[in-house]
Amino acid sequence: MYEISRLKNGVVVATAEMPHMASTSLGVWVGVGGRYEPSPSNGMCHFIEHMLFKGTQKRTAREISAAVEGIGGYLNAFTGEESTCFYSRASHEQFARVLEVIMDMFLNSRFAPDDIEKERGVVKEEIAMYLDQPHQHVQELLNETMWPGHPLGRPLTGTPKTLDDFTRKKVIEYQQSNYNARTTVITAAGNVRHRELVKAVAHYARYFPEGKRPTFLPADVAQDKPRIKLFTKATEQMQIAMGFRLCSRHDDRRFALRVLNAILGDNMSSRLFQSLREDHGLAYSVHSSVHFLEDTGVLTISAGLDDDNLAKALELIRRELRCCVSTLPTVKELRQARDYLIGQLDLTLENTENHMMWLGDHLLGYGKVHSRADIAKRVGVVTAAQVRAVAREFLKPERLSVAMVSPLKDDRIVSRAVAAGFS
Repeated sequence: MYEISRLKNGVVVATAEMPHMASTSLGVWVGVGGRYEPSPSNGMCHFIEHMLFKGTQKRTAREISAAVEGIGGYLNAFTGEESTCFYSRASHEQFARVLEVIMDMFLNSRFAPDDIEKERGVVKEEIAMYLDQPHQHVQELLNETMWPGHPLGRPLTGTPKTLDDFTRKKVIEYQQSNYNARTTVITAAGNVRHRELVKAVAHYARYFPEGKRPTFLPADVAQDKPRIKLFTKATEQMQIAMGFRLCSRHDDRRFALRVLNAILGDNMSSRLFQSLREDHGLAYSVHSSVHFLEDTGVLTISAGLDDDNLAKALELIRRELRCCVSTLPTVKELRQARDYLIGQLDLTLENTENHMMWLGDHLLGYGKVHSRADIAKRVGVVTAAQVRAVAREFLKPERLSVAMVSPLKDDRIVSRAVAAGFS
């Protein structure tokens, strides 16, 4: 159901035709994100994401939002480590209008000095908001701990210091260098025709600047022992995040790692949730997740705890990690984990926005689109031995980093737990 075309100047256009749907979701993707930024430009991609909503040569910021919301649609954007996306969903009858609005933002943003100054303050408030949310703050601390001195360890929002150095000239130069035909992918899903979209995009693509794909610093940060970072703060509940470095999105072991994650902590049936919350009542929130990038990945375990429960919770987490390393998952666990992942995949691809995201993620991440059937097949043949093998390979202390936001003034409890290992 996917069709992909590349225009002469390099812009990629992809569609998932779903003619039975009333809506169409559109995404304009740029293959650049936080890890592409040199240190002085930390937060630039996120700042440009904000600025594209602040006004163009023909629309004010209010008129941009009204142009889409006024027809019953919505408009949003996000910045990640390796991509930035501007997206919208609206009635398929309004698709041409939505495309024109996003292209206007993309090609004709004003970057007015007054708007830059105001948005600088807005982003600083966003940074302050995250610092006031321990479950968000601990994730940034974990990244900083896992990737010290590397772009992956810096906050996507930047810092007040880097934001203060963003002049209009610097912002425009960065945008023009990176938002070009070679880095742009346009995806649409829903009641849309591929041929019509290609024709419509070609009208705007001729205005895209020429350029080349940027490069990033490889994630080859050396580590030979666990790293621990504690941020002491008066909180009602401490937050802890543990991260194990994994392989990249291109490694076939990622399928076994996804199954391992489903067994370990991805849902309410998982071992961590059942142990820490259901059996012992130590945490309201406990969860694990996997995230893969171009040249690395991470398995994260996160929990919110009372300080008095930290030692017990860490022992239970260690017990479950040891079990993953030493013991094959049961036949029932393996079947449920695979069925869960395939079922979640099917639910994800039920709506137009997720299909649009699927296209953009795959084209920027792999250069092609994997079908639902291919992914389901790869997950469905993961064996118990493969799950244990990736646990043994990646759940090692020398791959582990831990971050905490807590009233505690030292990390002795965590240090003792980590030193005991998982084998």
